[in-house]
Amino acid sequence: MAAHRLSPSLNRLLFAVKYSSFQSRCCAGHCYAHYSTVSSPSEKTFDKILIANRGEIACRVIKTCRKMGIQTVAVHSDVDSSAVHVKMADEAVCVGPAPTNKSYLNMDAIMEAVRATGAQAVHPGYGFLSENKEFAKRLAAENVAFIGPDTHAIMAMGDKIESKLIAKAAEVNTIPGYDGVVKTAEEAVTISQQIGYPVMIKASAGGGGKGMRIAWNDNETREGFRFSSQEAASSFGDDRLLIEKFIDNPRHIEIQVLADKHGNALWLNERECSIQRRNQKVVEEAPSTFLDPETRRAMGEQAVKLAKAVQYSSAGTVEFLVDSKKNFYFLEMNTRLQVEHPITECITGLDLVEQMIRVAKGYHLKYKQEDIPINGWAIESRVYAEDPYKSFGLPSVGRLSQYQEPLNLSNVRVDSGIQEGSDISIYYDPMISKLVTYGATRAEALSKMEDALDNYVIRGVTHNIPLLREIITHPRFISGDITTNFLPEVYPEGFKGLQLGADSRRELLASAAALHITAQLRSQRLLGDLRVSSAPVELSRWDLVVELEEGKHSVAVTKSGNVYTVEVDGEQVEVSGLWNLASPLLPLSINGTHRMLQCLSRDASGRIDLQYKGTSFKIRVLSKLAAELNSYMPEKVPEDTSSLLRSPMPGTVVAVSVKPGDTVAEGQEICVIEAMKMQNSLTAARGAKVKSVHCKAGETVGEGDLLVELE
Repeated sequence: MAAHRLSPSLNRLLFAVKYSSFQSRCCAGHCYAHYSTVSSPSEKTFDKILIANRGEIACRVIKTCRKMGIQTVAVHSDVDSSAVHVKMADEAVCVGPAPTNKSYLNMDAIMEAVRATGAQAVHPGYGFLSENKEFAKRLAAENVAFIGPDTHAIMAMGDKIESKLIAKAAEVNTIPGYDGVVKTAEEAVTISQQIGYPVMIKASAGGGGKGMRIAWNDNETREGFRFSSQEAASSFGDDRLLIEKFIDNPRHIEIQVLADKHGNALWLNERECSIQRRNQKVVEEAPSTFLDPETRRAMGEQAVKLAKAVQYSSAGTVEFLVDSKKNFYFLEMNTRLQVEHPITECITGLDLVEQMIRVAKGYHLKYKQEDIPINGWAIESRVYAEDPYKSFGLPSVGRLSQYQEPLNLSNVRVDSGIQEGSDISIYYDPMISKLVTYGATRAEALSKMEDALDNYVIRGVTHNIPLLREIITHPRFISGDITTNFLPEVYPEGFKGLQLGADSRRELLASAAALHITAQLRSQRLLGDLRVSSAPVELSRWDLVVELEEGKHSVAVTKSGNVYTVEVDGEQVEVSGLWNLASPLLPLSINGTHRMLQCLSRDASGRIDLQYKGTSFKIRVLSKLAAELNSYMPEKVPEDTSSLLRSPMPGTVVAVSVKPGDTVAEGQEICVIEAMKMQNSLTAARGAKVKSVHCKAGETVGEGDLLVELE
């Protein structure tokens, strides 16, 4: 294995092209302020740091290292050889093939990369080896600094059973539950009955929502035990489980802590992380709308007590569940940098990566508790390559054929590790970026987020922007009335996208009609002249039929300059814009209100796919004659899929529970698919006999692949 050094001039060019806007667009002196200056420029830290991670978090660490004058080493799998974090780093080392256990979790390969490059310290980011005590031990044995807490803190807080006992001893509020390891499904049932349903079954060594199941009865406990232990073994190499009381309708609020090696510790306020799906966070904000100063202080002080109890040093996060009466209970401590750390940076002005590096070098904290502010409000949306219409987000894979971050807007931060042409693969987390907006008030931050989502161009993969935009504009979210049950409560039948009201429908139809006429007029001309000299004089009025999935609408359009007056359902809508058909963004003024739409696709037959308020709508615009003639076309009969079980996502078949000739009942498990380390049970849509099985355990399948056929 050999390290390769990238051209310094190429690195500088890449960095300048992608990140030159960071310093110029600071969030009112907060969100990006820490990127432009070093808090202690005279301090000597490390000459070279290896980042044992990939993607956006590796890029994030490299940015701070550059600011501090520290050289960086990227590690990567063979499929990540052209990744952004590899291009940004001063050196890069391939540590193995795509599977994580052969590359990013390959301690031997990473240790060899440390030796080969002479790195003095390792930043693990989050996930992978960030909370692996063995990795921290191996680094310490070779006198290489681990930019994170000491091994004993990782061990103590990495085990949920031990961490709960330590929290109790430190007088931190804890959730009622069973403190031992649950060994069998029947033992899990007995313990659950003693605690009282509902209960949470979760991996002792877990995190990120993996290895977690809620059970409301004995059968769900047995099933939860099986899936949680399998996920835990797959994700963490440790299948031990624990069980605790599930707090119904809780908020998930966490406290960021920062501690040095000299006994000093601070709490850096809270982050509200209640918007989740499958126990994984989707939207976070800082501060929380729910906490009053007294509760915030009590939670912060308990978080610091826990950190001091394990002699914690570095940045870490203490997570709490908070009930409707502001009672809070310790959930777990993450002994690493959190995904959502940028929103804390925005409201405090601190660079947490810089602070971690300082602490790892042995410096004292430069701040006292009274120095930590809450300046403004920050929102983070996790942008994923996922289909939000399937269980609020099943992974999508593919290549980013077009990609444009909304950095043209002020007070917007995008932490990403991809670029146009990047592949979103089955092997890694499907996160595209962390989109952060900042404002002096929550309303301002939310307004910025709405604009940022509308201006975010992502093509080539399915993404969750429709869900993110619906969340941040939902009245319950705006009012702060949220819990971890927000998504299933607001969308009990699953997410369906933006539901059009009368005004929104008129805006959408008018925009589609105006875009269609613009494209039609543009196609008649070349360099300003008519393509056919004998072409008829341009029309000034068009009578159209605009089709949505819900039905057909008669639309009349007139044009004056760049302004269209569109009559829809008896109401007039004025639409104007620059009408740049080469741009994916379509900035329009609709009845005097600015709207940013995106034209995802259009063709000569009048079909237009428009992204409006985050949701994609398939529309067809026809002349009245074309619509009349189209009515004579035969309709395509949709495929009867009730007898076919297809994979809803790309993944690996973990288990197949049926064989040809078996009889299955409605809801019975047929097979289990693992994607991004999460296991998903696929069930029969109806009672039937199994006709054929087209998959087997261990096989990789793509989205839509036929798995089982029923008679």
